[in-house]
Amino acid sequence: MLGTIVNTATIVAGTIIGHIAKKGIKEQYQQVLFNAMGLAAVALGFNAVSNNLPKSQYPVLFIVSLAIGGLAGTMLKIDERFKKLSSRIGTSNLAQGLSTGILLYCIGTLSIVGPVMSALYGDNTYLFTNATLDLVTSAVLATTYGIGMLWAAPVLFLWQGAIYLLTLLAGDIIPAPLVTEISVVGGVLIAASGFSILGIKDCKTINMLPALVVPVLFFILKSLI
Repeated sequence: MLGTIVNTATIVAGTIIGHIAKKGIKEQYQQVLFNAMGLAAVALGFNAVSNNLPKSQYPVLFIVSLAIGGLAGTMLKIDERFKKLSSRIGTSNLAQGLSTGILLYCIGTLSIVGPVMSALYGDNTYLFTNATLDLVTSAVLATTYGIGMLWAAPVLFLWQGAIYLLTLLAGDIIPAPLVTEISVVGGVLIAASGFSILGIKDCKTINMLPALVVPVLFFILKSLI
């Protein structure tokens, strides 16, 4: 768990640094950082899709996942409930920041494969690399959305901790093809968050988060058939 603890700590540290730095940044420059975060999210999302979609064994799965996940999230009103909760603990647009941050921190090869490598071989290289990236990302996000971004840290800890514990109990149960499919769906959602930040299109990304579960269910059903 050392790698996960370090990764979580860097998000906390980066958020605090970004929040402190925000106080000395003029509003016009904060808007520049806001736009930069949106463009970065779009670029990272497209990069995840372009890198993983060619490796996908089920190239239509991400479309089905987004459709089913989006419908499920809309019926459950996840976006509406998440925004109400976020407004109680931070700024009015904190929900947007948290959804973007959680996707950036949790969805990706380093954050998924890292806990597996740590549990199986005691190798924390992936997680330490991810921690370095998250330190910078969390600082930039905090300059835009404030100290409330700290709430993304426990989400990452629970996410990576769950993968770590499952791997300890059941071995390497996360096949590489599943990581690929989750990364494709996650990439689309990260890009969608970027569009929302830039004010291009509010895709209500939070409502689409259940899409990340669809590939997992697909692989479980596939293994049972």
